Amino acid sequence: MSPARVLFTMTLAERLSGAEEVLWTFLRHVDRSRVEPSCLCVEGEFAREVAALGVRTWTIPGGRLREARLTVATVARMARVLRRERPDLAVHWLTKAQLYGGPAAALAGLAGRSAWWQHDFPTRRPGDRLAAALPAVAVGACSEAVAEAQRRVWPHRPAFAVRPGIEEPARADPAQLAQLRAGLGAPGSAALVGIVGRLIPWKGQHRFLQALARLRADGHDVHGLVVGGDAYGLAPGYPARLRRLARDLGLEERVTFTGHVESAAPWIELMDVSVNASAAEPFGVVLLEAMALGTPVVAVDSAGPREIVEPDRTGILVPDDGALATGMARLLADDDLRRRVVAAARARYRDRFTAARMTREMEDRFTRLADRNATEP
Repeated sequence: MSPARVLFTMTLAERLSGAEEVLWTFLRHVDRSRVEPSCLCVEGEFAREVAALGVRTWTIPGGRLREARLTVATVARMARVLRRERPDLAVHWLTKAQLYGGPAAALAGLAGRSAWWQHDFPTRRPGDRLAAALPAVAVGACSEAVAEAQRRVWPHRPAFAVRPGIEEPARADPAQLAQLRAGLGAPGSAALVGIVGRLIPWKGQHRFLQALARLRADGHDVHGLVVGGDAYGLAPGYPARLRRLARDLGLEERVTFTGHVESAAPWIELMDVSVNASAAEPFGVVLLEAMALGTPVVAVDSAGPREIVEPDRTGILVPDDGALATGMARLLADDDLRRRVVAAARARYRDRFTAARMTREMEDRFTRLADRNATEP
């Protein structure tokens, strides 16, 4: 039996977030006897990385949706590739790719073989509403919470969830960790609590700083780590706002802003507690990284984290962001709880959230969609 030919469209030139990492991980691990992938990408580093995997790759110039002439040209280029290749299934990776790829698939006569991947909660913004209205046989999602939200959007499309998985992060050399720790200027007695992610308000770094201040006010000897750089222009004033907040809370000497880092893994491994402070997290890949590395996690009990963390077994879920300090304090004060959480979290990662598991589930979903459409002209 020949593999399903699945063509992915991608409109970001770089791997900037967890959504791109999911596709990258899939392409690295896919069984090509089941799924033969190809990619249609905007010119840039991501396209070069995909091509280096031996995946057939086509590139198109980048553009902005607000520039009508460029949008029409991009859709036409995509349609030409789709019409020539006639894949069994075209999967448009994220909302912007659906805005280009949905019309392109229709122009190529492949509307019945077109699906898209949603990695965020749908909103009422015009782009999200238009993406949902464009042809799609199904919408894939990073969590059941996102899939359920997508099912409620009109026009109603079938939606399914495949929870992301990650390759097990490499452990840092103890000397590297010691060097990182020494560079913080934190007292040797201080526990390290941290948050990882792009600096953007919905990620909640400001809520993390407020929780850190509460911990210190309650007498906990802690030092904070804010790991991550700006959000590629999406929230240009937010990093400065965070630094002002740290100063206003008296945390200038008690929090380190690392800026962008090539790998967050050593920083996560350095932490005594890793925090997800988003109240509307679609999934939370950073939670998986912490669980795999043996760092206990605290997250708000909603959406994606609820599908990852088993309360009081593989991490701490708190009812709202105001309780983040309480959750961190529980772990910092109870060594036995920390040991139990770390062991159970590692086991849950290896059982539920590996790259291999995610890839097999995606293969199953894509091959079923492709088989359903295989008889179409």
